[in-house]
Amino acid sequence: MSEQPQQPQQSNAEPAAPQAIFSIEKIYIKDMSLEVPGAPKIFLSNEQPQVDVSIHTGATIVEQGALYEVVLTATVTAKLPERTVFLVEVAQAGLFHIRNLSPQDLDGVLGILCPTTLLPYAREAVSATVARAGFPPVVLQHMDFNQVYMQNLQQRGEQPAPSQVN
Repeated sequence: MSEQPQQPQQSNAEPAAPQAIFSIEKIYIKDMSLEVPGAPKIFLSNEQPQVDVSIHTGATIVEQGALYEVVLTATVTAKLPERTVFLVEVAQAGLFHIRNLSPQDLDGVLGILCPTTLLPYAREAVSATVARAGFPPVVLQHMDFNQVYMQNLQQRGEQPAPSQVN
């Protein structure tokens, strides 16, 4: 008895959407600076400086629809009432391969997932740089980029995509 080759089944369903792709291509420091304007006399002071931290993110297209650079910039300033003790700025960057996402989902990935990926690298770079400058390390705290992203959407008057809501 011979078997008949099976015919592929015809489907009336829509073709499946292409699979979303997310991969980290490269993590690197794009820019870093350290200033200790009062050295060496600043090391003789026993006063505790006020430490301020600010974090900003930005994304640019490197290759349309495929490759994006996201930069997380952490600026740490330690000040005494009359002078700056130190200033550290680290621009921690990453190249991310991202494909097959809707514009809203892409915006969320660039604003939430990518910065969350970069933060531990920026934390290490800031801490090591401050320590190498002769000061106790500054450790960047965890940051909820989802909350920051949602606040930015509200400021722009936009609603989050259903997949971006917790």
